[in-house]
Amino acid sequence: MKSEPKKIIGRAHEQQLLAAICANKNSDLLAITGRRRVGKTYLIRTYFQHQLHFEFSGMINANWETQLQNFDYELRKYDKHSKKRTKPSNWLEAFHQLTSYLDSIKTNEKKVVFIDEFPWLDTHKSNFLNAFDWFWNTWAVRKNILVIICGSATSWMIRKIINHRGGLHNRVTKRIHLEPFTLGETEHYLQQHNIRLNRYQITTLYMVFGGVPHYLNEVVPGESAMQTIQRVCFDRKGLLVNEFDNLYRALFIQADNHIEVVKALAKKRIGLSRKELLATSKLKDGGTFSKVLEELEWSGFIESYAPYGKIKKDKLFRLTDEFSLFFLTFMYQKKNVNWQQLAVSPVWKSWSGYTFESICMKHLPQLKKALGIASVYTEYSSFISKGKLSARGTQIDLLIDRNDQVINLCEMKFTDQPFIITKAYATQLREKMAIFINETGAKKAVFPTFITSFGLVTNEHSIGLVQQHVLLDDLFLPA
Repeated sequence: MKSEPKKIIGRAHEQQLLAAICANKNSDLLAITGRRRVGKTYLIRTYFQHQLHFEFSGMINANWETQLQNFDYELRKYDKHSKKRTKPSNWLEAFHQLTSYLDSIKTNEKKVVFIDEFPWLDTHKSNFLNAFDWFWNTWAVRKNILVIICGSATSWMIRKIINHRGGLHNRVTKRIHLEPFTLGETEHYLQQHNIRLNRYQITTLYMVFGGVPHYLNEVVPGESAMQTIQRVCFDRKGLLVNEFDNLYRALFIQADNHIEVVKALAKKRIGLSRKELLATSKLKDGGTFSKVLEELEWSGFIESYAPYGKIKKDKLFRLTDEFSLFFLTFMYQKKNVNWQQLAVSPVWKSWSGYTFESICMKHLPQLKKALGIASVYTEYSSFISKGKLSARGTQIDLLIDRNDQVINLCEMKFTDQPFIITKAYATQLREKMAIFINETGAKKAVFPTFITSFGLVTNEHSIGLVQQHVLLDDLFLPA
């Protein structure tokens, strides 16, 4: 009995790009980046499951001799005439042997070569990049071939390949940066695995796993979101028990610095300035610190942004990786956690509220569509007022500054019941609006906008205050 072919969930844009590449007769060097576990390898293996002419993967922490030996083993699996050749003694010889094998394939279709975990192959004194430079610039560039290089170490891929100043400069013809699943894609993925959860529970899982397919693969039918989190994150053999350390150390050299930055950012959800981050992390300022921030941002763990009305030098850094936030809040240095008890505590309710705000910010295209402004130019920011002796401070986590003379002031509420605006809350929101308008001198109309999990209760305090309302269901729609 034949097994059903594997399916690709989502990734519509990426599949369109791959189809266009396959349809042309040119040589293409495709660089794929994206955080670890996001599905880069699965995408290529599944899309090209009957068309990969050679596949090879780097090995973490292996020396160049071991990597070269592994390359030889893999090439012998593909090359029927491998017994006639000797083992390569260096990478240049290895790539010469690869070209001989590829030349021997008689086909009218585009040949596809996939080199996974590319950064791990560039070991000390290996001359791997020089040999690959020869392979691409001397041989592959003249062929009807697609060479795919893939790596989770996004910062390395950008520095050493995409922004390479030597022979590989401007040689990458196509790029894919694979993002985690959206909420909608996560729902589709779970449905394909016969998992039936409502959108509140799916969002709860997303707060812990993000849209990372490898993590979502741990979800099984018949379990609630809370049961799954307990098993995967807190049971002794859970997949994610040791994931945090493994994740960062697999991606970054001297990962201790990266981890300290992430720990510091986890303490303040709105973000920290560079100066505050240095003080909190206790790291030294300078080029190394700048490189750490750059690598974390390129890899999708943090983001930088300028609050409303501020300039670039006033930018803040914010931790955006869901699992890192969850780990550092609930798993780090904790023992014997009973998650189903903790999940009904005020700590979780507060934390999930903040995390829902972060999820909304990651679904801005869906949010704009729900607000009816998909085609309107917008800019996104937050607002922080520290207050003065005569006035209160305030914080607005999401402002949507629109080109049609409106600013959406967004309030995001993750509750298990319809949200009720009380008299005190309405007064607080009006004060928040007044502070924002007075301090920024905003001339545009300000629309209080609610994003809720189960809707709003219409009452005397909501009428005349709430201008627009978006439901959690809207965030599950395609962008």
